[in-house]
Amino acid sequence: MSRDLAQCNETLLEFERLIENGEKKDWEGTLRTGVDLGTANIVLAVVDEGNRPVAGATYPSTVVRDGIVVDYIGAVHAVTKLKGQLEELLGETLEAGACAIPPGILAGNVKAIGNVVEAAGFRLTEIVDEPTAAASVIGITDGAVVDVGGGTTGISILKNGKVIYTSDEPTGGTHMTLVLAGFYGCGTQKAELMKRDPAQEANVFPVVKPVVEKMASIVRQSLDKCPADTVYVVGGACCFTQFESVFEKCLGIPVVKPAAPLLVTPLGIAMNCTG
Repeated sequence: MSRDLAQCNETLLEFERLIENGEKKDWEGTLRTGVDLGTANIVLAVVDEGNRPVAGATYPSTVVRDGIVVDYIGAVHAVTKLKGQLEELLGETLEAGACAIPPGILAGNVKAIGNVVEAAGFRLTEIVDEPTAAASVIGITDGAVVDVGGGTTGISILKNGKVIYTSDEPTGGTHMTLVLAGFYGCGTQKAELMKRDPAQEANVFPVVKPVVEKMASIVRQSLDKCPADTVYVVGGACCFTQFESVFEKCLGIPVVKPAAPLLVTPLGIAMNCTG
């Protein structure tokens, strides 16, 4: 493991602990907030001027589908609630906020995501693309960043710090949930809880493995068009311990998964908030 990745993992695990324990850290300078409107989760990340995580909060999401706000009022309410929760914890008003968009999103949907952040009381400073946000945390300038979201698998290939290729294809965590529900004959809510429970992984992963292989084949098609030496996987749906080994077998190149992959993009959004 490189020093950069080890440091990245340490930062992500610290951020994860802050969220889980409802804690805050001391900070220096102006606070900046990243708002990640995910298909399965809304995550707010707060960093200081040194890009150190200060606090964070999450909320189960049903208001966004693959970068499209399907419940505007619900999205504003959820972000406003999380903002208030963090402001109470910090004893500080959170002013500057940034958000992110998946690859290939239409301009109208970009505006809607930005409007949610502003309506929740933030001064919107930046709308960054998700792979650039993730790359900021991982500390890479070259490689493929694969964001496994709720509804889609997004691929962005970076060279010299610039995104040179993007693709976003349907197949994500929601598809895993549907396969689980069908296999076990249960509702999607129960299947979702099973999928998220690490103690259930032995019962879950063999069932959803074909979905992971489908995701890998989507990535392989992109790499055939625009090769990269290493793939970095982020997003909540790649949390399974065997996820990267399935990808490596399919792709034939190293696959790296940072610690707490769900939190990579939201932390990167906050890091890209200009204050």
